[in-house]
Amino acid sequence: MVYKISPLPTHLPRTRHPFAMRLHALLLLLSLIPFVSAVTESGRKGLVGGWKKIEDVGDAHVQDIAAYAVAEYNKAEKGELVLKRVVSGETQVVSGVRYRLILEAAKADTVGLYEAVVWEKVWEKFRKLSEFKPVSN
Repeated sequence: MVYKISPLPTHLPRTRHPFAMRLHALLLLLSLIPFVSAVTESGRKGLVGGWKKIEDVGDAHVQDIAAYAVAEYNKAEKGELVLKRVVSGETQVVSGVRYRLILEAAKADTVGLYEAVVWEKVWEKFRKLSEFKPVSN
């Protein structure tokens, strides 16, 4: 005699234990926490590729960028500006870092504010002054 084994019915809904359903819901919520915190954190810091304020303009690297900007301006324009201080600045991450600095500089007895934008790729030892202009009041 041959017995025929019938497959399990597929038309019936699968029932789950209530504990298992709660566990799946909890795991789903926990998996969303890193995503939600990343979105929230990026909202606080600004958009990716956007400008971010430099908190410490007295930092040695920021001062070096500022000195470079004034030196490049003087070289290109045969100027005689002397850097007095970095007033404020922002950075932007783009294939390297762009620095937008507001500088106080003097020429003879005249002190003025200037905006300088320097693009830097540290890993290539590359720097370029892309903008240098007086700040209009």
